[in-house]
Amino acid sequence: MAVIDETPDARSIVLRPTEADRQTFEYQPGQFLTIRIPSDLTGHVARSYSLSSTPTIDEDLKITVKRVSSGYGSNWLCDNVKAGVSMTVLPPAGRFTRSGHEGDLLLFAAGSGITPVISILKAALAQGVRPIVLFYANRDAESVIFARELDELQAEHPERLRVIHWFDNVDGIPTVVRFADLVAVDPSREVFVCGPGPFMDAVGAAAESAGVPRERFHREVFSSITGDPFAAVPAADRASGAETVDTTVLLEGAVHRFAWPTHTTLVDALLAECVDVPYSCRSGECGSCVCRVVGGSVSVSGVGGDVLEPDDVAAGYVLGCQSKPDEGPIQIEF
Repeated sequence: MAVIDETPDARSIVLRPTEADRQTFEYQPGQFLTIRIPSDLTGHVARSYSLSSTPTIDEDLKITVKRVSSGYGSNWLCDNVKAGVSMTVLPPAGRFTRSGHEGDLLLFAAGSGITPVISILKAALAQGVRPIVLFYANRDAESVIFARELDELQAEHPERLRVIHWFDNVDGIPTVVRFADLVAVDPSREVFVCGPGPFMDAVGAAAESAGVPRERFHREVFSSITGDPFAAVPAADRASGAETVDTTVLLEGAVHRFAWPTHTTLVDALLAECVDVPYSCRSGECGSCVCRVVGGSVSVSGVGGDVLEPDDVAAGYVLGCQSKPDEGPIQIEF
């Protein structure tokens, strides 16, 4: 492990999996890691941080953490992590990713929101040929994370990459109108945004007004994890007479058929069946376990909060960690 000071209040932590875990920690640009952080009150807490490294370019994994005044996790990591220590980490997860590199890209980031965005940016430059525009907002010039790297990328790809720096102390707070002007240049571009809620809301409003197709607009949403994804996986209920529902799950090309106990969430049921189901929180806050019910029905604790849009819910998408079987036979696709 190595630690890199990026700005006065942001640090990158370079993580090297053991050779046995290399395959487990393969990831896509834009995904995140969930870290186990010690706590005197609860033993540990879980926090998720985006990967700023890029597969096929960087040998090791790297997360970038910016201090938040009231953020326990960010302050602990910035104050305590030193080169050479070991950390407990869940496999990469998240849906803030691209399916290919065919189209033009319009990227928006504010503050530490640059973390997953630069991963996507570097992958697009390395694997694609299309133009990319990055709008990056910060308090001031000293707050720019990856400033030198962005300058170098622009110098290496002057015909493809345009970086627009926005400084609040000079330019004020960026508005929907400013974003709309930028989006309207070409509404067919795939749009990614990561940053504080109001910033992402403004970009979302601009994209909607410009007619950007919903499937080409990607917004990364993080919240502090209140559950414990590091807790022991409950054993499968094999008791005679336990009520179950016949279930078929399609996951990464493999078909899994099993009896789903009615009192168990889908994620826990799959883990008990030794199926490598994606998850990062087990509390409905990260979206890693989103899946679609295509047959039968499930009952859901909540509808996904900020993770799932109303259209997602209407189309049958649920969070596996919040879903229990209702009527079968059930068919689910990840």
